Amino acid sequence: MSHPFQRLAPASARGVFIPLLLVTLAVMVILNLVSTPLTTEAAPLGIISYELAGSVAQAQSILDSWDVAAQIHAAFALGFDYVFMLAYATTIGLACVMAAAVLRSRHWPLAAAGAALAWGQWLAAGFDAVENIALTNMLFGSVVSPWPQVAYWCAIIKFALVFLGLVYAFYGGVVRLFIRSKPSA
Repeated sequence: MSHPFQRLAPASARGVFIPLLLVTLAVMVILNLVSTPLTTEAAPLGIISYELAGSVAQAQSILDSWDVAAQIHAAFALGFDYVFMLAYATTIGLACVMAAAVLRSRHWPLAAAGAALAWGQWLAAGFDAVENIALTNMLFGSVVSPWPQVAYWCAIIKFALVFLGLVYAFYGGVVRLFIRSKPSA
């Protein structure tokens, strides 16, 4: 399995990665600032509590804990999250491809997993988009099944894929920084 990012030369990949990372971090900061009013007793993790509500009763409890201003913040966050999806999926995907190149050059295990995990980040963004559709339907419509369950399972899959991608990228980064290449035989 190959990934389009594998076509980038290593120097080009590094040159693209830093700006992508900065954009991702900037969008994340904006989302965190916008989402501050969403933290309530019913939603201790703010929008993440809403994503993981999983039931009609819990989702309704969270929405009831948000005043009109908070609901406007939630609506903006759900819309702006589409920018974040593109940013994080691309950044982590590129990091996975870069990590795979490092692992391959040093003959380390799991080098072949990089492309699959890079694709997995775009899949995570797809699950995130479906999750946001479910959350938006509840925010602007009624809280009925299957929306809380759809949001929950999409969020679980998204978080799992992003976590695996981040761990893999970190693994490749540690190998790159601390492990020298094996000498050729």
